[in-house]
Amino acid sequence: MHVLFSARLPWDVMQIRHLPYADPGEPDVRSGTRFLVWLGREQWAGQLAALCWGLVLQLGIAALPLGVGLAVQAVVDRSGSGLAVAGGVLALLGVVVAVGDMMLHRTAVTNWITAAARVQQLLARRTAELGAVLTRRVAAGEVVAVSTGDVEKIGWFVEAMSRFLAAALTLVAVCVGLVLYLPELGAVVAVGVPLLALAPLPLLPRATRRADAQREKAGRATELASDTVAGLRVLRGIGGEELFLDRYRAASQEVRAAAVRSARSWALIAAVQVVLPGLLMIVVVVYGARLAFEGRISVGELVTVYGAVMLTHHPLRGFEEIAMAYSFSRPSAKRAARVLALSRTEPVAATGQVPGGDLYDPVTGLLAPAGCLTAVVCGDPDAAGRLADRLGGHPAGAEAAGPEASVVLGGVPLDGLPLDVARTAVLVQDKDPVLLSGTLRELLDVPSSGAVSPEDALAAAQCGDVLDALAQASADPGGDPMRTPITERGRSLSGGQRQRLALARSLVTDPEVLVLDEPTSAVDSHTEARVAAGVRKIRAGRTTVVLASSPLLLDLADRVVLVHEGRAVAVGTHRELLGAEPRYRAVVSREPALAHESAAEPVPAPMPEPVLDPADKPVPEPISEPAALVDIEESA
Repeated sequence: MHVLFSARLPWDVMQIRHLPYADPGEPDVRSGTRFLVWLGREQWAGQLAALCWGLVLQLGIAALPLGVGLAVQAVVDRSGSGLAVAGGVLALLGVVVAVGDMMLHRTAVTNWITAAARVQQLLARRTAELGAVLTRRVAAGEVVAVSTGDVEKIGWFVEAMSRFLAAALTLVAVCVGLVLYLPELGAVVAVGVPLLALAPLPLLPRATRRADAQREKAGRATELASDTVAGLRVLRGIGGEELFLDRYRAASQEVRAAAVRSARSWALIAAVQVVLPGLLMIVVVVYGARLAFEGRISVGELVTVYGAVMLTHHPLRGFEEIAMAYSFSRPSAKRAARVLALSRTEPVAATGQVPGGDLYDPVTGLLAPAGCLTAVVCGDPDAAGRLADRLGGHPAGAEAAGPEASVVLGGVPLDGLPLDVARTAVLVQDKDPVLLSGTLRELLDVPSSGAVSPEDALAAAQCGDVLDALAQASADPGGDPMRTPITERGRSLSGGQRQRLALARSLVTDPEVLVLDEPTSAVDSHTEARVAAGVRKIRAGRTTVVLASSPLLLDLADRVVLVHEGRAVAVGTHRELLGAEPRYRAVVSREPALAHESAAEPVPAPMPEPVLDPADKPVPEPISEPAALVDIEESA
């Protein structure tokens, strides 16, 4: 990168050292083309600066034949003064070309990087708004592709646009200047140059289709490679490694063949951009030589026109470049627009207060009374995951089509709250939570109310064995587990240990509403009972929603709601529903035959929803554990 970027010039509105943007703006995401237009419009000052410097460069190059023609004519006329004037003109044009080239490169690269930075800021803002829901609506590989390679292609188009406009204006100026300078030959050039500029247009659709096909095949090959690497250990265990490798080899060969076809199309366009100017030059030379032989033009004038036609090849390349840039950036802009179009519903209130009260989902009819531990039973794990997302204020897909889909907390729609307020009010822990690398102290250093200490949260989540393991792995003399590093995604821990640490992190946060999706799926029944009792105790007086089907958790809940086919169809305690609701009994006891029989029963209207006092809920006696018992947990 040039050191010139550190300079502050009056025509530079935005420089690289001024990034990031204070506000990247609200993009037009109706289509990929509209997004590109919006991006160029947002950087109009930089585009105008690059256009001006591009004109200086291109017009300086186009004027070089004038100085050469003057020099040739001065030699023919044996004029020393004319030769001196021609030398001065050429020297001046050399300085103009050098300065124009340097400053065009500076401004064009600045436009490229600032455009890419704007897109990355927009993507980062949208990712922060959507959170984990983003990867449920868009494939994670597509998000990575947009934020890396697609950003570069979008920036290329923004950077190339100003140079293309400068090249187009230069060709117009050359044609007009040659017509005024030498009408006999200028008319031929004025007719031929537009034809040269437009000649590649019929070839562009085919080249674009082949480039799109290549990118599509490359994307599929990348996904296949990622899946193969992620499941390599499993594939080796079942002997399927070679099968997947053969599939990747075939996909790779398809990508290679598509790349060759795409390269042929672009090579043909480049050949047209070379051959046609050569033909025009031959016509100009033949016709100009005839006019010079007849005495209608001078030798210097012929050299001037010849040089001007020869140098039109440089701005004509701008047409090829903008065609390639648009072809490659349009699909990238389309993908970026699709990601940026994902959003929560528009906020309807600007309040910064965290609401309190009952949590109600109008889509399913689920009601979680304030201050109670509500358990939700779903027969479909995927439906439970979608419900957990919706309870966190993230309606997905068609469910976000109308305002009725918004979950309400204390009478306030979550989608109408600012994002930071909504996340403070409701925290959702996925069934497969992620632990970031760092020490245990850093893991538990999260925004919180301060009412729950890390020690109490770890005790409630039954993390004693995790602390012992971290203390043994600590390099400190005292063996402080809070200072022991945890590897990336907690890979040094078992699945149950990771799950309980994530639960402790959620408990430390102490949100108004805590939504837990299968928080004990990776621990044994003894640990599960203790975890359930710990969560109930530490969340006393706070609203907690647990999506689970474990009887140990359900029996401790103040109320249990059965969600069947997307609707809350039964409400009561665990023991009441076991006796009165066959569909509930089928899910909890894992009875396939009973589930089949209950599926034919009509779905009754939601029952009246009694609110039980937590003090009236009998809590089972804690289960004593033998000293030799070790937690049996699933491995990562």
